[in-house]
Amino acid sequence: MVHPMYGPNRFKLGIFSANADGGLTLTRVPERWPAHWNEVVEVAQMADRAGIEFFLPIARWKGFGGEVNSREWSFETLTYAAALAGFTQRIALFSTVHVPMVHPVFAAKALATVDHASGGRAGLNIVCGWSPQEFTLFGLTMIEDRYAQGVEWAEIMERIFAGGPPFDYEGRFYRLGQVSGQPVPLQRPRPVTLSAAFSPVGRDFAAKCADFLFTTFVDIEGGRPHITDMTARARAADREVGVFTTCHVVCRPTQAEAEDYYEHYAVRMEDTASVDYYMGAKEKFSSSHDPEAYRLHRKRFVGGAGTYPLIGTPRRIAEEMLLMSEAGFAGTTVSFVNFRDELPYFIATVLPLLREAGLREA
Repeated sequence: MVHPMYGPNRFKLGIFSANADGGLTLTRVPERWPAHWNEVVEVAQMADRAGIEFFLPIARWKGFGGEVNSREWSFETLTYAAALAGFTQRIALFSTVHVPMVHPVFAAKALATVDHASGGRAGLNIVCGWSPQEFTLFGLTMIEDRYAQGVEWAEIMERIFAGGPPFDYEGRFYRLGQVSGQPVPLQRPRPVTLSAAFSPVGRDFAAKCADFLFTTFVDIEGGRPHITDMTARARAADREVGVFTTCHVVCRPTQAEAEDYYEHYAVRMEDTASVDYYMGAKEKFSSSHDPEAYRLHRKRFVGGAGTYPLIGTPRRIAEEMLLMSEAGFAGTTVSFVNFRDELPYFIATVLPLLREAGLREA
């Protein structure tokens, strides 16, 4: 089968962060996403039936404190993807894996298992970590050149997936003997891989190791230089890397309803201590956003972890997605305050408009 990330739709869509309580939000509203397993399955099946291309989890080991301690409750992503394979038929199932916390030999075996369980629908989101609390939890020191470790990690995995004879590996971060692993994934030479990065070193890593980059922007037009930059880095590595963005959504019948609800959950009901910790740690250790985003857009960090806000009517949201496509983005992820309650309206009203615009097939 053709992996959904390479399917026919011009502008692809993914559901992001449904494995964690609160999703991407840092809000106190009672309807915030609880990430109960039966509801996660319901959302995955809903997205699968609608033809949405992929299901992408976040990888979290610690919450962000505050009143609700968002994301403390989260499902581990390799077992999560394997379990969802039995409940879905077409949608790509990504696992988000922390390089420092998960050994590449184990990750290779687990990812191959997901690929077989899903019939070739597995995906890998490689992250190199940014939260000091999580490094401490694992008894690790957060090193500066985490992406250099990531390159070795990815290289080991790819050599396992090549299926050759056992090999020794001598690197800065890994010294391994007689490495092998069967079965290899159904996808060749490896499952579809993505990486989220904003910094130059992160993008150089994506150019070497990923098929797709996820990046953020302050405004859609300002996303064009990011695509140009990533394309040049990939070409320098003799590769092609597609570029996606990521958004949080409030879709309502009227613009006023959408904006009022956004103000309610992302301003009046923010979890202040959690937001302060998250923004401070992200800015200091992550390099995942434009620096001005931290100064100007606190609301976006409460509303959706600093991702771009799609707030408005179905037509307004479809029009903004068209602008993203015209800027050169291959697609976007979407997240909601409550996936089960809000995704049906998005599917029923926005997807037909995207088909009208020529961004998606029937």
